[in-house]
Amino acid sequence: MPRRERNKFVKKNQVLELKIEDYAFGGKGIARIHSEEGSFVVFVPNTLPGQLVKAQISKSSKNYAEAKLIDVLEPSEDEVEVEFQDIPGAPYIQLPIELQHRYKKESTLSLFKRIGKVENIEDLFDEFVTSPNVFHYRNKMEYGFSAIGYDRIHKTDKDEFTLGFKRRGVWWMGDNLEKDSGLFDKQMEDNLKNIRQYCIETGLDPWHGPKKEGFFRYFVVRKSFKTDELLCNLVTTSPDLDKFDLQKFANFLKDIFGERLAGLLHTINDETGDRTIATSGSLELVYGKDKIVEELLGLNFEISMKSFFQTNPKCAEKLYNKVVEYVLEDKSKVDNTVVMDLFCGTGTIGQIVASKSENAKIVGVDIVASAIADAKKNAKRNNIEGLKFFAADVGKFLIAHPEYQNKIKTIILDPARAGIAPKTLQKIINLNADRMVYVSCNPATQARDTELLREAGYLIKKISLVDQFPHTSHIETVVLFEKS
Repeated sequence: MPRRERNKFVKKNQVLELKIEDYAFGGKGIARIHSEEGSFVVFVPNTLPGQLVKAQISKSSKNYAEAKLIDVLEPSEDEVEVEFQDIPGAPYIQLPIELQHRYKKESTLSLFKRIGKVENIEDLFDEFVTSPNVFHYRNKMEYGFSAIGYDRIHKTDKDEFTLGFKRRGVWWMGDNLEKDSGLFDKQMEDNLKNIRQYCIETGLDPWHGPKKEGFFRYFVVRKSFKTDELLCNLVTTSPDLDKFDLQKFANFLKDIFGERLAGLLHTINDETGDRTIATSGSLELVYGKDKIVEELLGLNFEISMKSFFQTNPKCAEKLYNKVVEYVLEDKSKVDNTVVMDLFCGTGTIGQIVASKSENAKIVGVDIVASAIADAKKNAKRNNIEGLKFFAADVGKFLIAHPEYQNKIKTIILDPARAGIAPKTLQKIINLNADRMVYVSCNPATQARDTELLREAGYLIKKISLVDQFPHTSHIETVVLFEKS
């Protein structure tokens, strides 16, 4: 076996000070190490051009290395002061939103040129859709408890009861949220320190990651922008539950939030894995109701603690409007026909298309059974007819239903971050539809799928970008493919 060529520039786990010079897709800052032997690229996620950072090499190859951000030593001259506490979920909150948009557009379009081989992608660009709310746009947040905290002055860990977010890249270290992060509900986040203090005074321990023990694990909150209500879920282990008064905790929350508190749920999670909802745990209602209602484009959607729902509903409306605009651009390929809505989730897009078209039949398919159950309930709630939802793997569904081949003119695709498996995409291509509207939360996998679609005769007609998550590297794309 040939020996792997040793990297002359960096070693794994080496800690370096790097000047970030450029920006690549996915929020990766580009630094370069210059020497007599040439120039070597190091990618550092969650960094910006102009920053001086301390980073640790996590992976290296002959041509480039990847590093984990440890600390920002000097800010970029583009950054501005903000009133919010910095958190891992908003690495670019100090960068003016116009610059965030520019970086996202340039890096995303370059992906389609490089990976999707679409040389004229700039000519096909339609619109950059901005979020109506730049701050406080999220409708869900998960706050973690930890017995190991972060000392921001000495930049080290310490034994401390924390409630907030994990330090970036450190699964066992928490960082207290002392005030509004700018992403979620201001009243909730300004009061999180009071909730933490209440829990401290019970004498019960927060979760200790390395030891895999403790009582308090997570505090999860969902918010409805329609009603302004908050639905809370306290996640704990079962030992010591007899020492914690859940009803008293509900009353404490009600004293703070009043009528805004829709309900309090309690989840028992005794699993050692780091997730909020355990596969074997229980979920019970302590106070109020277990669901809230959100509105999108005039349709009402009931959301439980476990439901998947768009995190930025106000921007989701703009995303769905763009999708529906592309779908209905040629109504002759929608009205009085069957439209396939694949990877449909809770069926939101299909419901909107059905409500705006003439006698269109929507067939929605998704592998997540609970999402399909929600889709059926929401369609009933909104009195929309002509919808059929199936809980099934998309590839297997298409094999089991050959009757749809050559009968579909329009397909809507909205897959998960991993994109569409090549075999499944081939089955979708075999339906022989005239056009596809492909929504993606990961343009890298969509750009990859673009090449296979082009080989099958589907060319991009339009592409729009939707900024659902300001202050992060995430961007969503809506692409209209038409058969040439």
